[in-house]
Amino acid sequence: MSGRPRLLAPVLIVVALILVLGAVAINFYTDFLWFDSVGFTTVFTTVLRTRLLLFVLFGVLMALVVGINVYVAYRSRPPFRPMSLEQQNLERYRLAIEPFLTPVLLALAGILGVFAGLSAAGRWQTWLLWRNRTDFGVTDPQFSKDISYYAMTYPMQRFALGFVLAALVLALIAAAATHYLFGGLRLQTQGEKVSPAARAHLSVLVGLIVLVKAVAYYLDRFGLVFSDRGFVQGASYTDINAVLPGKNILIGVAIICSLLFFANYRVRNVLLPGGALALLVLAAVLLGGILPAFTQSVRVNPNPVAREGQYIARNIEATRAAYGISDDTVEITTYGDAPPPVADVVQPATPPNARLLDPNRLGATFKQLQQQRQYFGVTDQVDIDRYEVDGEPQDFVVAARELDQRGLSDNQRNWVNETLTYTHGNGLIAARADEVNREGQPIFRTGTGEGAVPALRVDQPRIYFGELSPDYSVVNTDTPEIDGGIDAAEGTFSYDGDGGVEISSLGRKLAFALKFREPNLLLSGAINTDSRILYERQPRERVKKVAPFLEVDGDPYPAAVDGRIVWIVDAYTTSNAYPYSQSTEFGEVTQDSQTGRTQPRKQVNYIRNSVKATVDAYTGDVALYKFGARDPILETWDKAFNGILRESSEISPSLRAHLRYPEDLFRVQRELLSLYHVTDPAQFFSRDDAWGIPADPAAALSDGVADVPAAGAAPPSAPAINTAANGPLQPPYYSLLSYPGSGDQFRLSTSFVFRQRPNLAAFASVSSDEEDYGRIRVLELPNQNTPGPNQVANQFITNSSVADALFTFRRNNSNVNFGNLLTLPLSGGLLYVQPVFVEAQGGVGFPTLQQVLVAYGDNVAAARTLPDALSQLLTAAAADGGTPVTPPPPTTPGTPPSPTPSQAPPLPGDTAAVVERANAAFLAGQAALQQSPPDYAEYGRQQGLLAVALQQLGGLEPAAATPSATPAPTQTPAGG
Repeated sequence: MSGRPRLLAPVLIVVALILVLGAVAINFYTDFLWFDSVGFTTVFTTVLRTRLLLFVLFGVLMALVVGINVYVAYRSRPPFRPMSLEQQNLERYRLAIEPFLTPVLLALAGILGVFAGLSAAGRWQTWLLWRNRTDFGVTDPQFSKDISYYAMTYPMQRFALGFVLAALVLALIAAAATHYLFGGLRLQTQGEKVSPAARAHLSVLVGLIVLVKAVAYYLDRFGLVFSDRGFVQGASYTDINAVLPGKNILIGVAIICSLLFFANYRVRNVLLPGGALALLVLAAVLLGGILPAFTQSVRVNPNPVAREGQYIARNIEATRAAYGISDDTVEITTYGDAPPPVADVVQPATPPNARLLDPNRLGATFKQLQQQRQYFGVTDQVDIDRYEVDGEPQDFVVAARELDQRGLSDNQRNWVNETLTYTHGNGLIAARADEVNREGQPIFRTGTGEGAVPALRVDQPRIYFGELSPDYSVVNTDTPEIDGGIDAAEGTFSYDGDGGVEISSLGRKLAFALKFREPNLLLSGAINTDSRILYERQPRERVKKVAPFLEVDGDPYPAAVDGRIVWIVDAYTTSNAYPYSQSTEFGEVTQDSQTGRTQPRKQVNYIRNSVKATVDAYTGDVALYKFGARDPILETWDKAFNGILRESSEISPSLRAHLRYPEDLFRVQRELLSLYHVTDPAQFFSRDDAWGIPADPAAALSDGVADVPAAGAAPPSAPAINTAANGPLQPPYYSLLSYPGSGDQFRLSTSFVFRQRPNLAAFASVSSDEEDYGRIRVLELPNQNTPGPNQVANQFITNSSVADALFTFRRNNSNVNFGNLLTLPLSGGLLYVQPVFVEAQGGVGFPTLQQVLVAYGDNVAAARTLPDALSQLLTAAAADGGTPVTPPPPTTPGTPPSPTPSQAPPLPGDTAAVVERANAAFLAGQAALQQSPPDYAEYGRQQGLLAVALQQLGGLEPAAATPSATPAPTQTPAGG
């Protein structure tokens, strides 16, 4: 019995090691099978091989450096030690350790080696970038080194230097401890404190550490291109004129100090290296701290623009190049010096392209109207894409009808149903973004049948890989899969694709049973030799796994491509080592009011959308395509992984037609453009022309809709919406847009306001069409009083006619949500369009489009459709002073609005003359409507004149009839 406790600890350790190593082995094995199933084994083997290399290389190096120094310290121990109290206390430790010295030494070196190896293995990307580096062909302005040195070589040099320094410090500590234990260091003993051998050994180690510090000072010189000491990132005046010379001097001082420590191997005088070390510390304080602070306060601060100008210019040039916002890709033009009258811009008969269906508001609508089965669903935020309709591009709101097992009832929830039976979704859902039915619901289109859009044709509609897919499913089993589909009967289906991993053998079943901790994977009789297990099914994570060196956009979107449903995923190469470029926090700047997935919180100062990836919704096949201009970082990764990337020429025309400019990249670029549209250093320093990104007016309006005035109430005296740039940012939005100087293009757009004011400063838009892809066009507004998005939102919510419409919905206990506020440049002016979605309360309703709000200048209108809203806008603009007047219903365009006495102008004196003018305006308006096509601009102008006349009549005092040269009209407008 006494032997059992002694055996228990080793047994537990062995069992723990078996469990840990077994779990690691299972993960390696199943990962290899997964990579093999998607054809990316080279990624798995390259990463594994590199990590093993770094683990062994740096682990062994650490173990050798520490182990050899401990061994040298032990071998150089003094043969005789004074029998002081200190040494007597240490003797018992020496007696306990010496019999096991070799195992103890190996264990110490091994443990340090393992930790060092694990740390180094995590730097596999740094190693591969260095080993496969590719020149940028651009040099930095200070040291004339190619950018690739900073992006690929410099990080590896810093890592290696840090590792060597850590190894030497640990060796010094271990050697000093060994010398102390075995009498080489005698801190409390009278006489000589340090033996000659210990002094020589430790002096050499300290000398090596100081020599490594000299190398660090040398590399610090190049690190100045990342400095944040100045007004912008990059080497500043102080860095170049104070820090850089100081680093050069410190290099020499450190080398001299290291030589003095090496000399102590012979001289054996502690004062010599001690004085050298004190000199190094003093020089570091003076040259690294005091001199730069003095230079900054005396030379720079009194005249910062003159001193920092050339360094700010370097930062501007590098930042614009690193983020793809240089003159090659960004075109800034002045727009709207004198906006034309609304009647010259707005034509209700041919309304501008305006995406009325907001994909961020319609997830519930798509699910309610197109779910078909309780176990199907769509994501909360659906997507925008474009398809050809009768040869013309048209933007569509699209979503995949995916499997959503949250819809299963409780009695359906069991392992068989959740793993073998309910395995996939079925179908692509699409609706034109500019049309709804009478109830305000999307009009859904398909690739076949009535109202078919041929470009939406899908031959294989089943979705096994999607954003809502469960963790894993087993397909092609003896248990039929429920197919759902669009017919009344659910039907069944058996997967015949090559996606997933075959689990035909007992070993594979056991491996996956252990991986997913599910014994049924091993025991189920329904799993046969042809069965396959599908996992890692979300498109974004799937791309990230096969390309771990890329960052992936947060919004994959489905598309019908060559008869199949594929997920299109944008991917980025990033770096934080582009000299002089301004660093930004990737996860933070990609956040706005509609951000779904957050990006990693990492600093970047270089980004390129160099990869377009696709994931087949049926097979899970992943394809990575090179895209865009030359990217040296992507070329480096392509070399490292032996050509896993396909050439852009392999992108089929049908796929290329659905490629979009990515949202996350545009979010990053607009953040930088808000400052870096300015290229003059002095103006950049002053920040006088800085822009900001407005808060999302849709979110503010939706949150504040309870404050909308009741019908008939006076508008609030203060704005209902906070126009300061706070709260969640306005998201960029996709739409077909007729941009000035170009035809209709599928574009991603955003607004800018002034940094300290809510007025519109600029409007930026980037094309997704092949002929103009990636070209960012910015319209800069010279009129600094142009209303910004939140000011327009205030116009909407404080307008009496809008308030009346919204009060009606609120009175019916409905939830009112505002969609994207669209800014549309038209003929030198800006038209704002915003859809309003209404949803019944109680969880049984879904959002439908019920109102369209429009604004041009100071005029606002609202109606059920965009053409009607534009007609009202014309009426409002034509009225005296731009007062909005309720227009006639669309079915009876000749019926004038009711007068509003409180808004009437001063009273005229001649009733007959006013009646005559009203009649003339009415007849002229009717004539304008009877033209082909109808002249809505003229109709709106005449309706405005009619409204003015009617308001005047409403305020006239009764008067005796006055003869008129013109006979009284035989027909007067209704209400006249």
